[in-house]
Amino acid sequence: MSELRDLVLDAHGVTRWKSARTIEGYMSITGMLWARKGWPDALKQVYVTADTGAQRVSYQPFTKPDWRSVYHPEAVAIETSNGKPIKSRANPRAAFEGHTVETAWDDLHLAYFSGYAIWNYLNSPFLFQLPGFKTEEIEPWDEPSERRRRLKVTFPDAVATHCPEQVFHVDCDGLISRVDYGAVVTGRIPMAHYMSEYRDFDGVRIATKRRAYRRGADGTAITEAVVVAIDIADIRLS
Repeated sequence: MSELRDLVLDAHGVTRWKSARTIEGYMSITGMLWARKGWPDALKQVYVTADTGAQRVSYQPFTKPDWRSVYHPEAVAIETSNGKPIKSRANPRAAFEGHTVETAWDDLHLAYFSGYAIWNYLNSPFLFQLPGFKTEEIEPWDEPSERRRRLKVTFPDAVATHCPEQVFHVDCDGLISRVDYGAVVTGRIPMAHYMSEYRDFDGVRIATKRRAYRRGADGTAITEAVVVAIDIADIRLS
């Protein structure tokens, strides 16, 4: 049952990931989601640092040139670049209760969503081997270019993520080409999130281009509007 999972782990460089403590790099994050929530350019040119062990992420700059965000699942904060506290929020996921698709976010909502999302993106698929994760190969999916195998992943409650069950599409090289989910904190809208332009960064293969679109009832992506776009310029593991 773990054959596809292990193929994916090896293809992305799990051995090197295990020896790393942080993944950090320059990236630009844009798209319709951020504009709808009131932050169209807040993550346009940022430096992101993500731990590989603990669920911790920092963006810098964050909403102001000399501020940075600090994300943990149980609390988020904004501080100056030299560590002076600005504001914080405990139990940040609860702050999304009652939101609709059109509800605007404050800066701490932004810190939480952008924090857990990029932590998952940079640390997947390596998370799948950790305690509490369940994986199962399900029926394949036909993209225009090729038939792709699919891995359904069930996340443990301890990991903040979009939703408990997500489906990862795997190409012929064992690389993740797409993930299907519906983020709870943004209204569970079905999404098809594509990954491409993989590069090898010190033994770990990471997609440097991500594009997320709404997913239609038939499972295909509705590509007229880009909901989230992530372009990674460089990555460093330490």
